[in-house]
Amino acid sequence: MTDRMGRRDACALAAWCALMALATHSVVRYRWWIVVGYVAVAVVVVGLAWTARDDRGPGSGPRAGGWVPSAALALVGLVNLAVPAFSYLDESGQLLVRIVLGVSCLVVAGLLLPGRGASRALALAAALAGAAATAVLVVLGDPAPRIDVWVILQQSADAMAEGESIYARTWVGSPGIADAFAYLPWTAVLSAPGRWLAGDVRWALAVLVLLSAVLVAAVGRWRRPALAAAALLLLAPGSGTLVEQAWTEPTVLVGLAGWALLVRGGRAWWAVVPLAVALASKQHVVALLPLLAVWPRFGWRRTVVAAGGAGLLVAPWVLAGVGDFWHDTVTTMLDLPPLVFADTLYTLVLNETGVRLPVLVVGVVVLGVLGAAVVALRRRPVGLAGLLTWCAAVLLVANLVNKQAFYNQFWLVGALLLLAVAASSGAVSPAPAPGQRERRSRPAGRSAVAPAPPTPSAD
Repeated sequence: MTDRMGRRDACALAAWCALMALATHSVVRYRWWIVVGYVAVAVVVVGLAWTARDDRGPGSGPRAGGWVPSAALALVGLVNLAVPAFSYLDESGQLLVRIVLGVSCLVVAGLLLPGRGASRALALAAALAGAAATAVLVVLGDPAPRIDVWVILQQSADAMAEGESIYARTWVGSPGIADAFAYLPWTAVLSAPGRWLAGDVRWALAVLVLLSAVLVAAVGRWRRPALAAAALLLLAPGSGTLVEQAWTEPTVLVGLAGWALLVRGGRAWWAVVPLAVALASKQHVVALLPLLAVWPRFGWRRTVVAAGGAGLLVAPWVLAGVGDFWHDTVTTMLDLPPLVFADTLYTLVLNETGVRLPVLVVGVVVLGVLGAAVVALRRRPVGLAGLLTWCAAVLLVANLVNKQAFYNQFWLVGALLLLAVAASSGAVSPAPAPGQRERRSRPAGRSAVAPAPPTPSAD
């Protein structure tokens, strides 16, 4: 089982590399073959999720990871150097960002080679430094990006500081949406400190990415595959674009990563808190609730409490203006036109045939994969890594039939895959039963007392 699960992690990392390379090249560029590539990745991810098993069975203990973590980092370093990412920086600034990301990947890959256990802390430090340097370069190099997300987050932070509702404001100078805060309010709450303390919400988003990476490493108990997953999250192709454009998925990821760490540590009720924050940040996290509800290690009671907690976190803004809240978070999202340069099945059909996929078709596809996930989770024991892989699969399929999915949505899917790899590397085997080692070491022909059944882990 150890070898099979090791291959699963390698497949997950390969799928992540392909996903992020495609996503980086897609900004802002529609190509039919990018969509085909996304579909191929989705098939792999769904397959990995469907065949997932409990990560606490015999043979599921820690794995060193061999050369795979370093190979993945080296590959991503080359992708960073070879595939230009979208940016408003000048050519020299863009080249510098690519060099920082690429060289950082190669350095971390060397530090995580097998036999260099003492280099693990240094490897994580190098990855954090590379990501921090990238954030500094893009924020200072592009102090006012021409995107509505940044304008909205900046001015929503100002609105909260002034005691005004973010759902009743009109955004001044927005190149896109000007009359709606299309996210749930904790996206503003988590990003606002960057504006209040340092003048730009992107500093807070960058810190959330750094914190999420540390949580990923902790989920994997600081082992080499988990450190590699954390480094890949920090140094992903296009990660400079993510920060520069102020895309908001880090507000979701930090909550989900905190949830995973607490569940891994046996504190599932405490995990309700970061999950509630993630739910109160962006609408699509609600799609994951059925998976968490049927997963025995979390269950429907905690899921209901987390949803209720998210409701309490959102309530002040709802009470301040139900109509404004509904308009911004529901009506605006439904009325948004298709993004013709988004690389999804929706836009492929639209761009190639002029036909818009009916809402019924979109709903059937999303509910189909969600139903398959629920059935799989109910029929067989699945560990944390398997659950996270299912979460990535559900969001990936939802992205593929979305009329607006972009790099940032695919980045979150990739982040969940990396979190699954970390969870797999941090899985703990049950302790051997009393007398089991003695029984194994007895010479042939000697009788032995039958061992007691193993005590289940409290993961």
